[in-house]
Amino acid sequence: MSDLPPPPPPPSSTPQPTTAVPSSAVPTQPDPATPPQTRPPPPTSERVRIAMGAPAAPNEVLSVQNISKWFGDVVAVSDVSFSLGPGVTSLLGPNGAGKSTTLRMIAGLASPSQGAVRVFGENPRKNTAVRGRIGIVPQQESLFQEQRALDFVTLAGQLNGLDNPAGKARAMLELVELDPDDTRSIATYSKGMRQRVKLAQALVHDPELLLLDEPLTGLDPRQRIQMTELIRSLGAGGVCVVVSSHVLEEVERLGSRVMVIAQGRLAASGDFHEIRALMDDRPHRIRVRTNNPRALGAVLLTGSGITSLHVVDHETVVVDTEDADTFRRTIAGVAKQANVSLHGVQPLDDDLESVFKYLVGR
Repeated sequence: MSDLPPPPPPPSSTPQPTTAVPSSAVPTQPDPATPPQTRPPPPTSERVRIAMGAPAAPNEVLSVQNISKWFGDVVAVSDVSFSLGPGVTSLLGPNGAGKSTTLRMIAGLASPSQGAVRVFGENPRKNTAVRGRIGIVPQQESLFQEQRALDFVTLAGQLNGLDNPAGKARAMLELVELDPDDTRSIATYSKGMRQRVKLAQALVHDPELLLLDEPLTGLDPRQRIQMTELIRSLGAGGVCVVVSSHVLEEVERLGSRVMVIAQGRLAASGDFHEIRALMDDRPHRIRVRTNNPRALGAVLLTGSGITSLHVVDHETVVVDTEDADTFRRTIAGVAKQANVSLHGVQPLDDDLESVFKYLVGR
């Protein structure tokens, strides 16, 4: 008998380094005005480092290996890989970037079109026991509207086989600052109260992996502070918490470990402060309205930090600058020097979608 070649080594469970995918390899989600894109080609191995990746977790809870998900010709997630241990990790990206779809695949609620998800080494789609170690707060409202909050959270405890589901439900409602003795139905609750009911049901069985899809939506400022502190304490207590958000300031409060997802792909991962600096270190486009754009533009071009300038019409000039903060601080003085009036200063590319497109295109 001839010798057979040795089997291939098992896939690594260590986290992938922080990467940016070349823009030419990024399958964008279709614009309504353009035909939908076709199914993505096999994942490319060409990657470019843009920020330092987070170190490997000592106790791996979650491993995502080259997952993609498409619905017909629409690509929702494309070739995403990472692994996480205990602590809080934020999944940051604009609406429609693929965050919710990624969380659904992690929870076992959807199957990847390609790639694999492992929670504690098991497939959550097929292993019901490992799903019992996961808690999820979906973005969508799927509550039994006519039930009381206590009844709803108690039901979640019963479905997870708790010995005293009603007692644990009371404790979780108190944890999220809701009254377990409230006799009103969930249908009468505000958006923020329903968010907290969803969190209570996700925590009732003491999950080791907690998936939170935009959990701060609808909360007032005091509730946001309380929820943020609770999420941080869960991570510090050993729970692997994955929080999705499209708000940069929310992510900054939750912790330093961030994954940036854009156009269905993982654009960057690592320390929040490094990624924030990378986001800020880019050209900015600003529209200035004035009574004399040519005179203002002439003075602006004599200074530093202006990379380009375009007079749009008789009252508008558009400026590209690498230092938006300095520009905002000095534009009033420049206008005075040019002897013109300022009617408005507006950034044209400070939205997250523009920031993430910049990251992907680097």
